[in-house]
Amino acid sequence: MEIATVVKSSGLIKPVKIAVFMSMLITMSFFHGGQTQISCNTVSSDLYPCLSFIMNGGTVDPACCSGINTLISLAKTKTDRQSVCLCLKSFLSNATDGQIKNAASIPGLCGVDLHFNITRDMDCSK
Repeated sequence: MEIATVVKSSGLIKPVKIAVFMSMLITMSFFHGGQTQISCNTVSSDLYPCLSFIMNGGTVDPACCSGINTLISLAKTKTDRQSVCLCLKSFLSNATDGQIKNAASIPGLCGVDLHFNITRDMDCSK
């Protein structure tokens, strides 16, 4: 039996997607971690409570807003904000349009300003 069939028939699709997404977040932290003040590992840790909302919509967990506020407090400089932007862009590179829409709505729902809009092709150079 193929792995895809086992995963699909056992109801593991959602946990597998989350595991793949989290693995991608951790992998990306190695690519960016040494080059920036704020590592992608920090970004993924702070935004982990947002994952359910990004994947499924619904209600934003207060811990998600807390994580964003923590991230904003760490991203004091333009370089820091660019680092966060680059991490988010990497994390969302394989996301669906719906997941990107959910991610883009989080700052407004949490009442915060990231200083950039979350889109598939966001410009992190500014």
